[in-house]
Amino acid sequence: MERVGGDSEMRLDPVQVLQEKFGEAITVAPVFRGETTLIVSPEKIVDVCQYLKEAPGLEYIFLADISGVDYYRPENPEPEPGRFALCYHLLSMRYSHRLRLKVYWSDGDEPVPSISGLWESANWEEREAYDMFGIPFKGHPDLRRLLMTPDWEGYPQRRDYPLGYETVQFSFNYEEIDKHKPYAKE
Repeated sequence: MERVGGDSEMRLDPVQVLQEKFGEAITVAPVFRGETTLIVSPEKIVDVCQYLKEAPGLEYIFLADISGVDYYRPENPEPEPGRFALCYHLLSMRYSHRLRLKVYWSDGDEPVPSISGLWESANWEEREAYDMFGIPFKGHPDLRRLLMTPDWEGYPQRRDYPLGYETVQFSFNYEEIDKHKPYAKE
């Protein structure tokens, strides 16, 4: 606990408070460059976020971002504890403190519960994670593609997604590339 402002305001340590309240559902990752990361069991993410948002002394009222990470490597296609991670970046504006929550998920796991009921901005960020990585959210009010067209197949931010690039045309390979260009037929 740390005093902030007057005598009556106490900023609580989120790590200590969450470990006491949620027990084994919370794991602490090593602090990196002053940034605290807590690994949360997927089924507890809504409860943890709601507690962080509403508890006096914490008040993480601002969801800055939800980002996805793919840990796929060809030599280890299903890493432990999960292939994908969702990182929830929270800010307590009252206490000027940041916190990252991380949830792991793999194909075949239960969908991650949606936090869009707590923060409206999560609606779009969860849709982006679904659209780019294929991570489903249980209880999301409108889970559909956001950036890609509805008929798009696959998830472009997955590390095993085919690149499908086009060779760049230079003066030395102009004729070779030009004969493969899809010009309009007359």
